[in-house]
Amino acid sequence: MTGAQGTANAPGGGPPISAVTGRIRRRGAWRVPRALTVASALGAVDLDLSRAIIEHPVIDIELRLGTGRARITVPRDAVVEVAGLHAGWREPRHKTRRCARPGGVRVRISGSMGLGRLTIRHARR
Repeated sequence: MTGAQGTANAPGGGPPISAVTGRIRRRGAWRVPRALTVASALGAVDLDLSRAIIEHPVIDIELRLGTGRARITVPRDAVVEVAGLHAGWREPRHKTRRCARPGGVRVRISGSMGLGRLTIRHARR
C-alpha cells in the first residue's frame, strides 16, 4: 500500500493528513479510518490511538515523512506490524507487549521515513 494515493484509495480510507512544516497531532476521541496516510516534509507527527474510536479490526497507517520524528501510541492490547516501513536513518523503536490479550486491533505501519525515528508505544490503560 505505498504510492501517491496508497491508503487513501483503500476501502474505508480517509483523506490524507499532511503538512509541509509543523506538527501533525491527533489525540482524544477521534475516529480512525480503516486506512490512513500521514505525510510531512519537516516536522513531528503524534498519533494517539489509545482513546480513539476504532471500528476496524485492522488499521493500515502509511507514513511518508521527510525529516522529523513520529510517535504513535496504540491501545494496550494492539498488535503492531512495521515490516512495511522503510527507514532511511534510524530504525523504528517498538517494544512489544509480553501478554497481549486476544481481540486487540492490528496496526500495520508502512511507508517511508527519511531522517527521523518512529517510536511506537502501548497505552498504559
